Amino acid sequence: MSFLNGKDVLDGAQFTRDEIDAIMALADDYRGQLGERRGLDLLKGAVLAALFFEPSTRTRLSFETAMHRLGGSVVGFASAESTSVAKGETLSDTIRTVDQYVDVIAMRHPRIGSAREAAEVANAPVLNGGDGAGQHPTQALLDLYTIRQERGTVEGQTIALVGDLKNGRTVHAGVEIYKHYDCKLICVAPEALRMPVEVVERLRARGFSVEETDSLEDALRRADALYMTRIQKERFADPAEYEQLKDAYVLDRAMIERLRPDVTVLHPLPRINEIATDVDALPNAAYFRQAQNGVFVRMALLAMVLGAA
Repeated sequence: MSFLNGKDVLDGAQFTRDEIDAIMALADDYRGQLGERRGLDLLKGAVLAALFFEPSTRTRLSFETAMHRLGGSVVGFASAESTSVAKGETLSDTIRTVDQYVDVIAMRHPRIGSAREAAEVANAPVLNGGDGAGQHPTQALLDLYTIRQERGTVEGQTIALVGDLKNGRTVHAGVEIYKHYDCKLICVAPEALRMPVEVVERLRARGFSVEETDSLEDALRRADALYMTRIQKERFADPAEYEQLKDAYVLDRAMIERLRPDVTVLHPLPRINEIATDVDALPNAAYFRQAQNGVFVRMALLAMVLGAA
């Protein structure tokens, strides 16, 4: 797995199909091993810095769990207010300092491009846990892993991406992963939150099938996997615009049963009100299993960048 040894994970576009498949296979291997024991000793003595300048539950805890399951340890913070950033320290200086203590860095930051800025000054590999409305490649990989687990394959599947596609870093990274597979995308968003034009044009230029619509029901009728996302309040400069758009799409059990009972429902979480709680009991509601899959995929990435796999 030398292709990631010592490397950063910053962008969904950095991977080839063979590399993605190798990550999926290693995640499968670790999933199987953890079914027999609580953890492995592959990264004993290694230290992960979990630097979360922006709120996180699943990404931060799954990175930390992944490191512990591999036998390593974790330092870090869950809020910039508890660090010298609150005193005015620059991101670069924070990263240079942390780099003296650890072997690998997982980071979330509200500014687009922040992960790349960190990677430029760090000797340790940097794994992007979300840079504002930019990229979230580790989430995109675990989303792909979940579709494979739930549907058996990604090939031939129609995947509907729903919600805030303008600001959604998970979908921005996701399309760069899905483009390597023989699948179709339906992008469902209100006009103000459409997938960036340049992203759609780039995918179509390489012959990838991308359809755009504002109709959730139309997409649901044809989707094998429905990837819901929340309308991201923190990305709106105008609160009134958020209030107008926040309930653009609400998926409930009756809609699924009426239009596509076997659709696989995904969500990077947190959800606000875009998936009704009556969906949770459906066997094809996969979003909490999706969260668990983050541990296996991030275990694979950590082991790879640290040369243990």
